[in-house]
Amino acid sequence: MTTDGPRVRIDSGEIAGRDQGTVHAYRGIPYAQPPVGPLRYRAPQPVEPWDGVRAATEFSAAAPQNKKYTLVGFREYQPTSEDSLTLNVVAPAGPATAPRPVMVFLHGGAYLMGSSATPLYYGNSLVERGDVVFVSINYRLGALGYLDLTEFSTDERPLDGNLGLRDQVTALQWVQRNIAVFGGDPGNVTIFGESAGGNAVTTLLATPAAHGLFHRAIAQSSAPGLTVDAVTARGWGKRFVEVLGGPEKIDEATSEDLGRAGNRLMGELNREQLGVIPYGPTVDGDFLPEDPEVAIAAGRGANVPLIIGTNRAEATLFTKMPGMGKPTADRAAHTLGADPQRFAPLTAAYPGFPGVASLNRIIGDFMFWAPSLRIAQAHAKHAPTYFYRYDFAPKTLDLLGYGATHASELMAVFGVYHGTTGWVLGALGDRRVAMRVSDGMQRDWITFARTGHPASEWPTYNGTSRATLVIDDRNRVVYDPSPEIRRAWEEFSSASAR
Repeated sequence: MTTDGPRVRIDSGEIAGRDQGTVHAYRGIPYAQPPVGPLRYRAPQPVEPWDGVRAATEFSAAAPQNKKYTLVGFREYQPTSEDSLTLNVVAPAGPATAPRPVMVFLHGGAYLMGSSATPLYYGNSLVERGDVVFVSINYRLGALGYLDLTEFSTDERPLDGNLGLRDQVTALQWVQRNIAVFGGDPGNVTIFGESAGGNAVTTLLATPAAHGLFHRAIAQSSAPGLTVDAVTARGWGKRFVEVLGGPEKIDEATSEDLGRAGNRLMGELNREQLGVIPYGPTVDGDFLPEDPEVAIAAGRGANVPLIIGTNRAEATLFTKMPGMGKPTADRAAHTLGADPQRFAPLTAAYPGFPGVASLNRIIGDFMFWAPSLRIAQAHAKHAPTYFYRYDFAPKTLDLLGYGATHASELMAVFGVYHGTTGWVLGALGDRRVAMRVSDGMQRDWITFARTGHPASEWPTYNGTSRATLVIDDRNRVVYDPSPEIRRAWEEFSSASAR
């Protein structure tokens, strides 16, 4: 690997990146020691410094996961390895007149898949458009990052919990120590993520070790329910070890063995309640002391400006997956873990129930919209909060029955509509509209990262007016959209808590 590209010296040594014309890209930079051998299931440890110049021109391996999730090109897959704790930096090639805002992206994937090497997440468009420094990170996934196995910890073989969350905090600490040499401002860091990455954002708001490491936050389609209580997490960990074959297998099992055991566990859990994913941050009373919603409402979270929102048709991505079958009322109730007595008042708020459209919306609202609203209302008591709903879908997605589905807003945020993929998605004649939507969303995200408020005329959210920016071919502000459905979810959540 060449070391002829642009060079910078970070705290662990000198690296050489890749000159891409208007930007410099540095890839595969280690922010912690490889979590292998005795460091498997341990909190991330400091990087060992190196001599000479380290090539930082290629993405590192993705965290262990099913190969089909690592596609990065035509018949091209990113390698996987437990040695994957790296990050990437993209910075403008030209000199800065002042330190630049930093945007740190946390990829999604239900905490069981995903990688910073995914082409969608390169970040060049944001850097070129906004004169910002972009950072993307890998973190441990699945059983190696998001199962609580601490019950099996011993003095001879200690096991730490919340490993993926700890990885994210360690990466943010790296940013504080090193981002200035790339022209970034360590005093102006925005974290943003989608799906599990959005959950990571709302969880980091309530993680004491992360406080002060970022100054703004954007949570796209956060799934707050992925963060679970200690009793549930330890129960899942215990069942996982049983499936694996006993505590002695924790160290000796290969990552493939762990993946197979995790798939079997998920299958068992989904027979009990559809849609359960046994991976996520654990409210352990230590690294994550309390439920994020509770901490945020009490003002014990990071009281930083926040953008949070969801997509209009979140669930179609999941319900249209091969083998899923047509959504039914029974399957929706199974997903919610609700008995008929509690489910009936909720469904009454959805016109057309039990039609497919209403069932899809119920599932999407349960996973993303309703809990994100609760986070917004809690956070708005302490810091500026902006809520959005992403309604835009190119005609191709509408024709396929997806609409503004889960993750579709990422194409706007990362400027995909301006590239080759944009020609495909805009084949039915609405590419110009898609580019305009993307331009507006990028402008809002970048301006928020720079100043703490979006560029659009976008009122802050509060529990009275509930101002929501609807992002579409023409943006508009709607006050308390779907109030009947919102109230039905409030009652459903209250009944669930009793």
